[in-house]
Amino acid sequence: MAIDSKRNTTTVQPEIVNTKRRKKNDKASTPEQQFHETLMKCSKNNDLSTALSIYNSSASTGTPKLNPHHFNTLLHIFSNNATTTPIVNDAFRIFDHMVDSNIRPSEATITSMARIATSDDASGGDRAFELVKNMGEKYRLTPKIRTYDPALFAFCRRVEHAEKAYEVEKHMVASGLLLEEREIAALLQVSAQAGRFKNVYDYMLKLISCVDCVGVETAKIVETWFQSEVADKVGREDWNIEEVEEAILRNGGGWHGMGWFGKGKWNVRRSEVGSDGCCVCCGECLTCVDVRHIETVKFAESVAALAKEREVMSNFSDFQEWLNDHVNDYDTIIDAANVGFYQQNYADGGFCITQVKAVVEELFKRNGKLPLVVLHNKRVMTLMENPCYKKLLEDWKAHGALYATPSGSNDDWYWLYATIKLKCLLVTNDEMRDHIFELLSMKHVPKWKKRHLIRYSFTKGRVKLEMPHSYSTTIQESKKGSWHLPLNSSSETDEEKSTTWICITR
Repeated sequence: MAIDSKRNTTTVQPEIVNTKRRKKNDKASTPEQQFHETLMKCSKNNDLSTALSIYNSSASTGTPKLNPHHFNTLLHIFSNNATTTPIVNDAFRIFDHMVDSNIRPSEATITSMARIATSDDASGGDRAFELVKNMGEKYRLTPKIRTYDPALFAFCRRVEHAEKAYEVEKHMVASGLLLEEREIAALLQVSAQAGRFKNVYDYMLKLISCVDCVGVETAKIVETWFQSEVADKVGREDWNIEEVEEAILRNGGGWHGMGWFGKGKWNVRRSEVGSDGCCVCCGECLTCVDVRHIETVKFAESVAALAKEREVMSNFSDFQEWLNDHVNDYDTIIDAANVGFYQQNYADGGFCITQVKAVVEELFKRNGKLPLVVLHNKRVMTLMENPCYKKLLEDWKAHGALYATPSGSNDDWYWLYATIKLKCLLVTNDEMRDHIFELLSMKHVPKWKKRHLIRYSFTKGRVKLEMPHSYSTTIQESKKGSWHLPLNSSSETDEEKSTTWICITR
């Protein structure tokens, strides 16, 4: 190293620079580094041939020693290239080497191996399914839907393997997994191709519980089934309409689940539904679908249990008893705090009881029945100090239209429980994303909200209520045995376009 006196800077002699560069190159040329760099290039370029070559070299010499990342990268490359039985066998040879090296595979590893296995048409599905069935006991791993998919789809591709596909589904359910549209559609298709009309019906019902609108591929599978000769021949001609209506009511209004109805050819058409909720093709009116009765009961029980954990138990129990005495008294509940504070976020803003009064009057004008106003006791006591409001509140109390929640309570529990228990409508703009609904986290809450919430707005003191739609955009089976399935649009302007429906009647 030398000092340049004129510039007062340090310069590095060329021989020192060359020495540093040589050391760096020496480090890069180690077998471990060379293997890693080459493998990363293979992964980037999807180069199976080179990847297999460097693996074979490493396996024969024992250098370098492969780590979990190396094995998983190799198997990922194989999963993208497995097209022949020899390639599949090479992948399993690497997988066995990984296990023999005491490297525990991950769920992603098993998923890759399952995908590789199904490239072999002869026994791929069986091999993939064995991997998934044994991953818990062998490797203490929990499968995901994607882990099962290779085996399921492999079996669904062949009619003679329908029973094996059902076995995979059974194992998925036992593992606590819920099938999604792709899986249900595949099972529906293989059932239709095999002429298993009972299974087809079961998967139609599972579609109802899985999605509101069906995708394009699912729609094709459904239409193909209903246009088949087998579909034309199945169905009963006599059924008890009262039993069917009771079943529909239990199931929330959208389906009965009692099997195929009618005989003869099905009419499969693309249609639209008018503003009155009636199909323009067949004239049948769709319904506003609610959650199933059993789910409603569980929902109410969950809310009550959580409320009693966080409230004074006796207070909420008193409310439950009071509500049991008024089961048939109310059609609508008002979240008064939400309505009263609407657009009050300005300097002189505050709780506005006149807004609540406007909602009460609008609802009474519509159906001649007073709603139940749920308001915190502290708020009620404050309002009672004003003579103008005192008379209004006393009038509501006298007619049973006001429930004051106890001091120290969260009134959200009260209006929520009342709405569920009485199967009422609820006036609120609350999006229900707070801690209460995070605790509940039930899959049917979005459907429940669509069916039961009345949104509102005020313009120059006048209230506008946005009622729930007269019908639900969801798969529906009627008491006559007809089907209506809305199509899932991929357009960015979905809300501006009318939904296309598949109308299926006899």
